[in-house]
Amino acid sequence: MTEVVVATDEEQLLSRISNLVARAADDAISRDDRIFRFGVSGGSMVELLAKCLPNIATDWSKWRFFFCDERVVPLEDPESNFGLYKTNFIGKVPVTEEQFIKVDPELNAENAAKDYIKKMAFFFPPDRLPRFDCLLLGLGQDGHTCSLFPGHRTLDDENMWVTWELNSPKPPSSRISLTMPVINNARMCVFIATGAGKAEIVEKVLRDKKDLPATRVEPVDGTLFWLLDQEAASRLHNTE
Repeated sequence: MTEVVVATDEEQLLSRISNLVARAADDAISRDDRIFRFGVSGGSMVELLAKCLPNIATDWSKWRFFFCDERVVPLEDPESNFGLYKTNFIGKVPVTEEQFIKVDPELNAENAAKDYIKKMAFFFPPDRLPRFDCLLLGLGQDGHTCSLFPGHRTLDDENMWVTWELNSPKPPSSRISLTMPVINNARMCVFIATGAGKAEIVEKVLRDKKDLPATRVEPVDGTLFWLLDQEAASRLHNTE
């Protein structure tokens, strides 16, 4: 199932984000009292989450944060997604650095991806695709999501949990990313796109169905949400 939600203002957008994440967390924690396996992206999403997630009533100790993609740079580098969360999120929400499953920046991209698979394997059965409870996804103006850019060599490789990129068309060049089969195995995927700069690519993905990485996000046994503001949705028609 796919649901497109166009928020009238930031307050409504933040409310939608927090409600979806809270629902996913409640469902996960209530299943045998286990952890909430939550995949996050970087960029402007960090600030949005820092605004809306503190209002959630939850057992924060059960949350584990994974990165849908990460830049293979030092953790204190401004380009590090973990660095963004450390600076702008931890402290506003009662979670610790240890609850984030981090990439090893001392490794090259290929080995960092393989190392991240080993870290993930502690939280997922090793003999099947990981099933995340919720993934928050961003949308690039070229249609990429996570660090899966158009034409990525391992976009649909079902034998890999995490892939890597050595020559990203968007700096920094070295990155790791969840693969499309892992993304599509999630219980819930949530795209968040805001601003007029995203209007054209939102139209290409949602209305025109162009063959782009973001268009290929279709959870096999889960729910897909698109949370947009008025500007990002401005080129869509007949969207409720």
